[in-house]
Amino acid sequence: MNTPIKARTAFAIVLVLSTLAACKRDAPAPTANPNGDYRVQTWPLPAEIGSMAPDLNVAPDGRLLLSWINRQQGRRNALQFSTYTEEGGWQSQPRTVAVGRSLIASWADTPHMLATPDGALWMQWLQGNPASPSGYDTVLARSRDGGMRWEQLTHVNDDGLDAEHGFAALWAAGTDRLGIAWLDGRTQVAAQGRDGKDEAQHGGGATQLRANAFDMSLNHGMDAVLDARACDCCQTDVAQTTKGPLLVYRDRSDDDIRDIAALRFENGRWSASKPVHADGWKIEGCPVNGPAVTAQGNDAVVAWYSEAGGEAAVRLARSADAGDTFAAPLIVDKGATVLGRVDVARDAQQVWVSWLREDANGQALMLARYTPDLSRELQRMTVAKLDARGHASGSPKLVANAMGAWLAWTDSLDGVAHLKGALIAR
Repeated sequence: MNTPIKARTAFAIVLVLSTLAACKRDAPAPTANPNGDYRVQTWPLPAEIGSMAPDLNVAPDGRLLLSWINRQQGRRNALQFSTYTEEGGWQSQPRTVAVGRSLIASWADTPHMLATPDGALWMQWLQGNPASPSGYDTVLARSRDGGMRWEQLTHVNDDGLDAEHGFAALWAAGTDRLGIAWLDGRTQVAAQGRDGKDEAQHGGGATQLRANAFDMSLNHGMDAVLDARACDCCQTDVAQTTKGPLLVYRDRSDDDIRDIAALRFENGRWSASKPVHADGWKIEGCPVNGPAVTAQGNDAVVAWYSEAGGEAAVRLARSADAGDTFAAPLIVDKGATVLGRVDVARDAQQVWVSWLREDANGQALMLARYTPDLSRELQRMTVAKLDARGHASGSPKLVANAMGAWLAWTDSLDGVAHLKGALIAR
C-alpha cells in the first residue's frame, strides 16, 4: 500500500445548470419536526484513559457492541470490548480479547467486532510480524461464550508476504458464518523489481479488494478478488440488504480517479463493481477517508467524502434496489473545514450521518438526520467540540436503534487518547 498523504463556451446556460443539478444536490433546508428535535445526551463509556480506535455495532439481539484498543506508555496494547443494553447498561467489566506489542493500534485501520445469529462473537484486528517489518496481517478470532474466551486465532490473509493487509469489513454470512472483505497489498510486494524498484507505481501491482467466509471453526475457502485495483488505505464498509451484503469502498482507476464503488454478494457470487457516483476525484495518494453504508430491506444509503472539483464535501446517496443503482447524491456539508471520516446509520424513521469538521478553534463532531428517502433534512447539530486535532480523533462510529443514534469517538485529554460517547434521543 502507498504511504497515505493528506488529501486535500456552454451550449446553453440553462442546460449547464440543469446538468449540474442532476449530478449533485445541496442538502435541503431543515424543516420543523412535529415530534420534536433530538438532543445530545452524554453516554459514559467503560474504556480506561489511553483508549482509542473504537468500533460500534448492534448485535442481532439488540445489544450494542463496543470495542477499542487501550494503549498506555510502558504497557502492551490491549484489545478490549464491552456490551451495553438499555435496560442493564454496561456489562460488569470490559473483557480483553488480545494483548501484545505486535497488536497494531492505528487511528485509521481499527479493529471490528460482530455478533452472528448463533450468539458467537467475532473480532478482527491487525497483527504485526517481526519477520515482516513493513507489513502486517489481518487476524480473526471467535468466542462462543460471550467473550470470556477467544479461540482459534487465524490469519485472514494466508500469503505470508511482507505486505499490508487491513481495512476490513465484516458481515454475518449465515447463522454461524462470517464474511470478511479487506484490502490486500500482496501484489505490490510481488511487483517489486529485482533492482528494488517498486513496479506497483507503474501498473506492476496494486492493492486488491478481497473477500472470504469463515465457518464456526474458522475454516475458509479460496479468496475472491473483488477488485484488482482499489484505493490503498481507505476504510471499507458493508450493510446487509434483502438481496445480500452490499460492500462499499474507494476504487482507484489507472489514472488515479478515486471514487466510491459498490458491489453485492448474491446467489453465491459477487456482482461487478459499480460507481456510487462519478465524482471524478483525481488524487495521487490515498486520502484515508473511506465510505460508509447502511441498509434496511433493499433501501441503502452511502455516505462519503470527496474533494472533486477542488472542494471538500460530504455526500450522501440512496439506492432503492440494494445497490444496483444510486440516485444523484446530495451535499451534506462542504468547504475547507470539512474533514469527512463519515459514518451512516438508519432506524425506521430516519437516516443519520456523522462527520468531522476542523477550523482554527478545533474539531467538531457533526450529525444530521434525514427522511429515509433523503428528500428532507430533519435536523443537524454539533454533537461535541473535540480537543483532539488532526488524526488523533480517528473515525467516529455511529449506530441507530429505536432509542435514537449512538456515537463513540476518540478525543484527547492532556495529549492522551480517551473515548467519549453520546446518545442522541428525544
